[in-house]
Amino acid sequence: MSKTEELLKKIENNTVKVGIIGLGYVGLPLAVSFARKGINVLGFEKSEKKAQSVNKGRNYIGDVDDAELAHLIQEKVLSATTDFSRISECEAIIICVPTPLDKFKKPDMSYIEGACIDIGRNMKKGTFISLESTTYPTTTEDFMKPIIERESGMKEEEDFWLCFSPERVDPGNKTYKTDNTPKVVGGLGEEAQKIALALYGKAIQKLYPVSSPRAAEMVKILENTYRLVNISLINELALLAGKMQINIWEVIEAAKSKPYGFQAFYPGPGIGGHCIPLDPFYLEYVAKGLNFDLTMIDAAGKINNLQPYRMMNKIAFALNRHKKAMNGSTILFLGVAYKPDIDDPRESPALEVMSLVAHKGAKVLYHDPYIPEVMDEHGHHWQGVELTDEILALADCVVFTTNHSCFDVEYIVEKAQLVVDMRNAVKKVSIEDGKVFKL
Repeated sequence: MSKTEELLKKIENNTVKVGIIGLGYVGLPLAVSFARKGINVLGFEKSEKKAQSVNKGRNYIGDVDDAELAHLIQEKVLSATTDFSRISECEAIIICVPTPLDKFKKPDMSYIEGACIDIGRNMKKGTFISLESTTYPTTTEDFMKPIIERESGMKEEEDFWLCFSPERVDPGNKTYKTDNTPKVVGGLGEEAQKIALALYGKAIQKLYPVSSPRAAEMVKILENTYRLVNISLINELALLAGKMQINIWEVIEAAKSKPYGFQAFYPGPGIGGHCIPLDPFYLEYVAKGLNFDLTMIDAAGKINNLQPYRMMNKIAFALNRHKKAMNGSTILFLGVAYKPDIDDPRESPALEVMSLVAHKGAKVLYHDPYIPEVMDEHGHHWQGVELTDEILALADCVVFTTNHSCFDVEYIVEKAQLVVDMRNAVKKVSIEDGKVFKL
């Protein structure tokens, strides 16, 4: 029996052991999806705190059910470790590590590189390896493969198999979770693809195979670049509409009535999260190497980067209409998560607007029921405040930066002196309203 057949048999019989490197927003929900199907999962974490939390059944990810995690730990189908030598126990390894950008907006590949080194030094022959971290096309073939071969002394296709299957996590989505979101799978070669489809088919309801890892890598970049371009477009149109005394939200709702040819995107203070603001820079990194100019994507990125500055000016304009300067004013921001009803502030545009306003001399306060404290990339550290009558009355301006569903909008507008609404939280307001200023 070949190594491929042996592994496929283990997958079929649920005797395969799956290792997942990185137990964050992607890795832990994926680990739970496999474990709930009776597959033994071992999570690998650099953070001792996270590993201990998992082993004690203490959940720290919003999309994971607390009781289910505790049950899976109790049943001993899921555990975590900081000992990466235990990679040798696994027949399949899935990499779910961060891929941030460095200060020069180049992909920081150190996390993927570290994972590949750990795998290469510890894996056994016949191991299947899949990368889920967002990255640039050709990473699996040209970056991962040489590192693993060098560190292991093994050969891809002979001793191990490689695959790319992009994560499609949408934190806070009540309908689509890890197991019911269709999953793109791109194995490196026919055998890798067979194993990938068999393995992921155990945990994911619908799979979509593509011809290669680089095609799968491009799928992820396309999905988020599409969103960047369209959100940047609507942000720019929203600013123009405001100058023309047109309610852009009314325009969007009317355009949505067309049953074909239009998809609604909504304006805001900028684009946040760990994917949409970052992914186009991965593509730009590859394009530069091919001497190819991504003009539209570059323009969309610039519009997004300008949006927090434009929002600062919006706040200054509203204050000015109330005969107040930004310098010395108290500004209360509502929501620092990058999207509603989650506890994730990564790349949140709210933080950038807060930082800009603070730099102009304003006193910044914020309230977010999901995030008690936060720090931005400039080193500003803020503690959240309770949303009270006194705080709302104290603030010279209240700014909706995240439209959490728990916000009592009518109460906030009633108690506030001045409101800048960047998320269409305040539905009923005329364009001439002197208290509420919309995007």
